[in-house]
Amino acid sequence: MRPATIIEPCLGTGRGARQTARMNAQRDKKQRAVFTRRAMIIGGSQVALFSALTARLYEMEIVDHSRYSRLARKNAVSERLIAPERGLITDRNGIILAGNRQQWQALFLMTAASDPAATIARLERIVSLSPADRARLAKLATGPIHFLPILVKKDLGWDEMARLEVHRPSLPGLIIDRGFRRFYPLGPLTAHPVGYVVRPDSADAGREPVLALPGVRVGGSGIEKSANAALFGSPGIVEDEVDAGGAVVRVITRRPAREGHAVGLTLDAGLQRTAAGALNGRPGAAVLIDTSTGDLLAMASAPSFDPTWFDDGVPDHVWRRWTSKAAHHPLTDRATGGLYAPGSSFKPTVALAALEAGAITGDTRFFCSGHMKIGNRIFYCWLRSGHGSMDVASALQQSCDIFFYHVAMRTGIDRMAAMARHLGLTGREALALPNVAEGFIPTRRWAKQRQIDWTKGDTAVQGIGQGYTVLTPLALAVMAARIGTGRAVRPRIIRTVGAVERTHPAATTLSLSDRHLALVRQGMAEVVNTPLGTAWGARLALRGARMAGKTGTAQVIGESAEMEAENYNDAELPWQDRPNALFVGYAPLDRPRFAAAVVIEHGTLLGPVKIARDLFAAALSRRRLAYGDESRPA
Repeated sequence: MRPATIIEPCLGTGRGARQTARMNAQRDKKQRAVFTRRAMIIGGSQVALFSALTARLYEMEIVDHSRYSRLARKNAVSERLIAPERGLITDRNGIILAGNRQQWQALFLMTAASDPAATIARLERIVSLSPADRARLAKLATGPIHFLPILVKKDLGWDEMARLEVHRPSLPGLIIDRGFRRFYPLGPLTAHPVGYVVRPDSADAGREPVLALPGVRVGGSGIEKSANAALFGSPGIVEDEVDAGGAVVRVITRRPAREGHAVGLTLDAGLQRTAAGALNGRPGAAVLIDTSTGDLLAMASAPSFDPTWFDDGVPDHVWRRWTSKAAHHPLTDRATGGLYAPGSSFKPTVALAALEAGAITGDTRFFCSGHMKIGNRIFYCWLRSGHGSMDVASALQQSCDIFFYHVAMRTGIDRMAAMARHLGLTGREALALPNVAEGFIPTRRWAKQRQIDWTKGDTAVQGIGQGYTVLTPLALAVMAARIGTGRAVRPRIIRTVGAVERTHPAATTLSLSDRHLALVRQGMAEVVNTPLGTAWGARLALRGARMAGKTGTAQVIGESAEMEAENYNDAELPWQDRPNALFVGYAPLDRPRFAAAVVIEHGTLLGPVKIARDLFAAALSRRRLAYGDESRPA
């Protein structure tokens, strides 16, 4: 029986082992399953991460290669703009009227320095700076970061450049570069037509980064302003290699700036010098025009100013001197912007208006007793004893006021105004200069709009170039050119831009009667070339050439009836109350090639005649009268 007892437990133990083995197997299976899932998750994550890294590397190395290449380059390369050199302005013979003087300047790029204020402080210890420069740099050092170079000092000497080069490693952002300064060889002689340059205003500099560069200037007046787009040029670009501290190591590439176009003017520097010298600082203007082309050969205004002051800004003491009462407005271009009552220089226009309208003929005569009554007022002639019987030629010759009072009332103000427009006295010419004033002659419509009760006396006064009538010396020169040639001469001052000549329309005929023009020309010839003429004392004494013209005096104060009745002496008045003196004319007499207009404020009768005579003599002598093949109809 014992064996049976022994076998039972053995059987039980076998089942337990098998059960335990099955349990272990199941547990191992579950553990393998868990491991497999974790491995798959980890593996998938690794694949996903690797794929993302691969994709990003592809994007960086292939897709965005150029972008990151530029970013990496910027860590070592700094790009900056170079200001262009301004184009030259020359006279008709290539003489420089506005040029550039090269200078070396120290610039500072704030973005290249970790501590701009400290760098500026070191710069101030190395080079001597004016108080104005120090104040400017101190303001910049405490202000916002500038991304364009700022000017430290211009016109560096060699010793200053050497000191800066020695200290360059401790001056991150320092740039030594070439700059230009505008200069005007003839200075005040051409200041008004050529103009000056100024710093761009902040609004323009904000829109155009190149305008914020140190040394950049734009036109402020004259040709500098009207031709600024052609003169300015295009900026260049420099790539500098910089070290970790921002100091410039070397220039990698330089794309030079493109210089502005040269602008060639019609002015003749020699004749301009003659005109300005003849004015000799007296307030007034002188204009000389080539009647065959309309070229303005001389256009002087006095007093004048030195245009180089404007490059850096006019100092207070200079500005106060210019704007003082004793200075007589030197900044005003009297040739194109001065409006003057023309006085008797307007009489040729009145004569042509009357002849063309049929109000008078060449045989019409009026008697001058020295005065006449119009309405309830007495009108006087400049010659109180009277001229006697006058026709149109003799009235021009002796400048008889009474004759032209009669003529003006017969013709009417509207016809006189229309002839003035026809002769170029009013209306705006397409002249390449800013701020050209437009002359004015009243009309009945103008008077009605302003509720002015227009009378015969008003018309009579306009007939001798007084009253509301105001004209510029430029317009008066155009009038003389048109009467002398019978063609619609149009003035111009720019001949070439770059190598391209500016086209200028040929002058068309005025469509005026040759007979009427001949009568007016006869009177203007007798003004200068006969003893009774008002300009006889300053006639042109050049062999083979004579000039024609018309003098004028224009009141600048209102004359009371008592003053007129007493026939007061102008020369006894205070200088500022004396009449202006004018002259218009052309030469040579038979084949006019030049026309001129001269105004001297509060001057004597023959003063403007002498200036015009000298201009004609200089122009004819310079040309050696070689105009036979080029002359236009007389």
